[in-house]
Amino acid sequence: MDNIKTDRYYLDKITLGVEFIIKHTKDMSKEAFEENELLQDSMMFRLIQISENVAKLSDDFREANKNIPWYEIKGLRNRIVHDYGSVDMSIIFETITNDIQKVNELLKNIN
Repeated sequence: MDNIKTDRYYLDKITLGVEFIIKHTKDMSKEAFEENELLQDSMMFRLIQISENVAKLSDDFREANKNIPWYEIKGLRNRIVHDYGSVDMSIIFETITNDIQKVNELLKNIN
């Protein structure tokens, strides 16, 4: 039996990652986030996972859903992975408290 993973499979994984971030950072202050190294690592790991799954979506799928900032999502992964020791946590906080909400709304509109 073939193990062919579709765009829907990766989209579902992206959505689960986004929902995880929202669930675990709801109503969190920037100060609380900056004091919690475990949460910082967890959120960066989730952002990396989301980006890895974005990279696995077909070009046709990404092209058909241009309203989602696929390039920026992948770019954040590169910043986290390649500059891990010096990642600006204010950028991560902004991403997980504002940008991720917007991405979540856009993902909900994909059939």
